[in-house]
Amino acid sequence: MLSVLGSFPLFLTVLIALFLTGVSLPEQFVPYWPDWIVLVLIYWGMAYPGRVSVFSGWLLGLLVDVMHGSLLGQNALALTLISYTVNVLHLRMRMSPLLQQSFFIMFLVAVHLGITAWIRGMTGVFVVTPMYWMPAIISGVIWPVLFVMLRDVRRSGMTR
Repeated sequence: MLSVLGSFPLFLTVLIALFLTGVSLPEQFVPYWPDWIVLVLIYWGMAYPGRVSVFSGWLLGLLVDVMHGSLLGQNALALTLISYTVNVLHLRMRMSPLLQQSFFIMFLVAVHLGITAWIRGMTGVFVVTPMYWMPAIISGVIWPVLFVMLRDVRRSGMTR
């Protein structure tokens, strides 16, 4: 079981990811912005699959929906499915090299983007361009660095 100090890095990194997700960027930079909340959710789901569960994905998705003012439940559905996938495959993901993990991260972020695009398309006019998928690529590219940083944060938080 995690101690209170052990859960502080998890809480802090999720808050930072929520902040980074809510940052207002100029329109030309939006496609190059990684999907921070998905990346942090995947990392902590791999590190603590019993603690970061499907409910965590649902709750974070609702927070993102409220932050963006989007249709309530679209990010909740996507992050719930991602959390479930990570919880089922966490052992396999942990044993994979970082490069292989990066490709899986690209796939999971693309799933998140696809679900939100599908829901947005069902509720109104939404056109998916090739640049819409760029956050999946960027997220996969930065995954090895983010993984090492979050691992170090987790380890330093557990030893105090």
